[in-house]
Amino acid sequence: MSAFWQTIEWVLDKLKIIGAACLVGMTFLTCADIVGRLFGHPIFGSVEIVGFMATLAVAMALPYTEKIKGHVGVEILVRLLSERTQAIIDICAGILSLALFSLVTWRMTLYAHTMQKSGEVSMNLELPEYMIIYITAFCFLIFVLIIFQGISNNIRMLKDK
Repeated sequence: MSAFWQTIEWVLDKLKIIGAACLVGMTFLTCADIVGRLFGHPIFGSVEIVGFMATLAVAMALPYTEKIKGHVGVEILVRLLSERTQAIIDICAGILSLALFSLVTWRMTLYAHTMQKSGEVSMNLELPEYMIIYITAFCFLIFVLIIFQGISNNIRMLKDK
């Protein structure tokens, strides 16, 4: 494996850990807010923070889920086809996914830049929302690279057969 793909694997592992930490943080913050509300002292801005952590958890889990082929797929008929046909279908689906998510990554980066220039912040805590959007765009970039790796692996498999 090349140094580039080893670096992507390293980033993928870190994203997975940070995403898991966001899930744990969401749980603890929600529980603490509920207990605080019982005693008349809710945590100010907890809804915003939980929303940000939920966004980050989903975005950071996306590349790892693609890597382990954990996304839901309709494979009832595809499993009946030959390995070569399955690889061709995977390549076609991968190319479409690559195109779509490359576009999403690009547009999300532009959107984050627009939000940064406008100076928009969250409603209660006044946190800069563009940072969350940039991080999400980075996660989508890693997702696109994982899709590309899957396509190239399928093409390599077809050539070997």
